[in-house]
Amino acid sequence: MTLEDMDDIITFVSRLENALVLRPQAGDGSPSIAWDDVFFYYSTDGRPPRTQPFATIVTKNYPDDARSRLDRPGAFRLNIAVGRAVFTHVLGFEPQQIEDRDIDYAARDVLMPHPLYGSAGWLAVVNPSTTAPETLLETAYHRQRARLTGRT
Repeated sequence: MTLEDMDDIITFVSRLENALVLRPQAGDGSPSIAWDDVFFYYSTDGRPPRTQPFATIVTKNYPDDARSRLDRPGAFRLNIAVGRAVFTHVLGFEPQQIEDRDIDYAARDVLMPHPLYGSAGWLAVVNPSTTAPETLLETAYHRQRARLTGRT
């Protein structure tokens, strides 16, 4: 399966056991800044756990996060909490070395550190098309499941 758009990503994650997909919208009590974004959690009871999601899709610039230029038509960014070891394996440098890199956070279809949370082991990709995030999404899902259930 190739994950080329938001719906493909949402469908892929939805098929993972106990994956919770939240899509905040107007009128559901969520803050308006989160509307139209997507949040992925591991949850056995259908409620978001008291932790960060294991992945997100953002569809717009946030006040402190505009370097990906998500104000372009059709632009979205997939963010994946893979952890520092996988981050280092995938990108070839450690999260604390981000500042030493010249990163184009607006580049499409390029795995990169998350513009704000890269140092915590988050990867990002704007509009993936040939980049295959399936394994990374599964890694992040399994990391969160293990933390929440003690299962590996």
